[in-house]
Amino acid sequence: MSEAESKPPVPAAPAAPAAAAAKPGKKPDAIEQKLLQMLHKLPEMPPALGSYVPALRVGNLLYISGQLPIFKNSLGAYKGRLGKEITLEAAQRGAKQCTLNALALAKNELGSLEKIRRVIKLTGFVSGMPGFVDQPKVLNAASELLVELYGENGKHTRVAVGVTDLPMGACVEIEYLFEVR
Repeated sequence: MSEAESKPPVPAAPAAPAAAAAKPGKKPDAIEQKLLQMLHKLPEMPPALGSYVPALRVGNLLYISGQLPIFKNSLGAYKGRLGKEITLEAAQRGAKQCTLNALALAKNELGSLEKIRRVIKLTGFVSGMPGFVDQPKVLNAASELLVELYGENGKHTRVAVGVTDLPMGACVEIEYLFEVR
């Protein structure tokens, strides 16, 4: 595996001012501003890959179906099993991409990321070879991003499960539960 394949970048924000990165006439909310300052931007909303809804609001809870690290309709270098085809660092970048995808879905459902009151739970699945036991380290990247964005309200419960295979050969899949306004 080449160096370029093992380290795909998490999408960076454009060099233009933050307001210019938003849709014309609409300023990014404070959470999106933080993302831009962290050199991330929300990707296009990922499509559902089956017979399910990607996001479902029930009262003050928003459920986000398992997100793969898809960027521009491709897994790119986020494909494979840890301990064989993909490095821990690449899988951590993949976990961040899953989180950016989940936030894009949340914004579509809520209209603003500021309507997320609290991150309740992440359930993560990490594809690895037998003996790979660092699933929590992969998911730490997603958890840390949410804490950076939401502070104390970004701290959450979490499950990290090791599996042999994930849809499309992804290295990581994460589902999210948010309390919303």
